[in-house]
Amino acid sequence: MPIINYKPTTAGRRNMSVTDYSQLSKKGPEKSLLEPLNKKSGRNSYGRITVRHRGGGNRKKYRVIDFKRQRADAPAKVLTLEYDPNRSAFIALVQYEDGQKSYIIAPHGLKVGDTIVSGAAADIKPGNALPLSAIPTGTFIHNVELYPGKGGQLARAAGNQAQLMAKENGMALLRLPSGELRNVSQLCMATIGQVSNLDHENVKIGKAGRKRHMGWRPTVRGSVMNPNDHPHGGGEGKSPVGRPGPVTPWGKPALGYKTRSKKNRSDKFIVKRRNSK
Repeated sequence: MPIINYKPTTAGRRNMSVTDYSQLSKKGPEKSLLEPLNKKSGRNSYGRITVRHRGGGNRKKYRVIDFKRQRADAPAKVLTLEYDPNRSAFIALVQYEDGQKSYIIAPHGLKVGDTIVSGAAADIKPGNALPLSAIPTGTFIHNVELYPGKGGQLARAAGNQAQLMAKENGMALLRLPSGELRNVSQLCMATIGQVSNLDHENVKIGKAGRKRHMGWRPTVRGSVMNPNDHPHGGGEGKSPVGRPGPVTPWGKPALGYKTRSKKNRSDKFIVKRRNSK
């Protein structure tokens, strides 16, 4: 969908742009697929802030998305294309022949009135979900499962797509949006096509208040704090960090510090890491 740029009637409008939602359905969300979404504001189950700079934001409800697509050989008709405040991609409301409704991540090119289906015998067209074993090599896919039956976890954000590179010994080699090459079981499900809302990356926030509507609070640089608040703080004028490399407020390295566990079981499936030189 195209991007709308406003006339600079105010300072905030000058650099603001928004996605054109005119092609989405003029209908509210399906109430049976809504769930309350309580705000955590970056706090864990103990009430302690574990993610800084979060809080406030507009109220929203969670849309229950069908990431598993396990209703095999059951055609479903696309009723609406809708905005989802919980993700960058658009979602599609589909209805099966027995009347059941569900939300799916809408692929690029999907239209109201289209029919989608899941299963190994489905056609290779956007919106259809198949196991990787039934998808031809070279196909662009999204909403890919990491483990069979768990539901799609890879390539779900707006404009993302993974590519099926090869199939061998029960594993499928995928090139992910980050550039990582990873093996996944051929039993895992994936949806054909590219995720909708391709222009999401071109949207300019434009003003600080719009970021607050999203639930982000201001971030203060450590170098302008006092020494008792941050390791970068203190000094006369614009002082250097004063230690080897920038650190977090608690002294942990902030750049290039590996936090991945050495016992991670999925590392053996990574053929080429996204940040490999």
